[in-house]
Amino acid sequence: MAGVSRSDLLAWLNELLQLNYTKIEQCGTGGAYCQVLDSIYGDVPMTKVKMNAKHEYEFVANFKVMQNVFKAKKIDKPIPIEKLVKCKMQDNLEFLQWIKRFWDSNYGGQGYDAVARRRGAPTDTPATIAPLSNSRTGGASSGLGIGGRAGGKTPIGGHRAGSAQPNEAIQTLQAQIREMSTHMEGLEKERDFYFAKLRDIEILVQQQLETSELEGSQGETLKEIQKILYSTEDGFEVPDAVAAVDEEETF
Repeated sequence: MAGVSRSDLLAWLNELLQLNYTKIEQCGTGGAYCQVLDSIYGDVPMTKVKMNAKHEYEFVANFKVMQNVFKAKKIDKPIPIEKLVKCKMQDNLEFLQWIKRFWDSNYGGQGYDAVARRRGAPTDTPATIAPLSNSRTGGASSGLGIGGRAGGKTPIGGHRAGSAQPNEAIQTLQAQIREMSTHMEGLEKERDFYFAKLRDIEILVQQQLETSELEGSQGETLKEIQKILYSTEDGFEVPDAVAAVDEEETF
């Protein structure tokens, strides 16, 4: 497998899963890895896999599905999630090579309809994908070539050479603003994602505590969980708006 080129790996992956990946880095979303396993076992919960994931928290969620499959199938292979979700070529190349070897050893040759298994879900992972949490440093320089005006590209000897630097500075700032806006959007989605999970846990704990009280049991573990959910750090105050929503939703 060490001699298999990146292009050959991508060709195999695209043919097997009916994808249109152009870079190894795109595997860092975790979706393709999950579906390769599904082609072997046929029981990976593909409805939980987001094939067009664009944010790091979505990548992590995909790899959590993969971890569950590894656990269920007793696959003794650590998944370096923290490295893979950064969408670096070398890390994902090494893991894809292992996936290919695993597939070669375990695939039974049965037919596999990749599109049907993912129920036609979109797979438009961007070829220039990079996790939002690490994109601050590269965003400004990459943005200079996008939407650039002719004034910044005056040939040598032109009369507008003096204006090139200010134009480039403006383009850099605009690129930084776009990058920050995208990053903020990703953070807000990640916040809402985990807040919703905590809220579900809170409601479940409240319901179980009420049941325990009716049955006359103490429910000490549930009370400890509730204590953790409601604890705050020094200097932190729950905003009035959030407190009001909690009062309305309390069961």
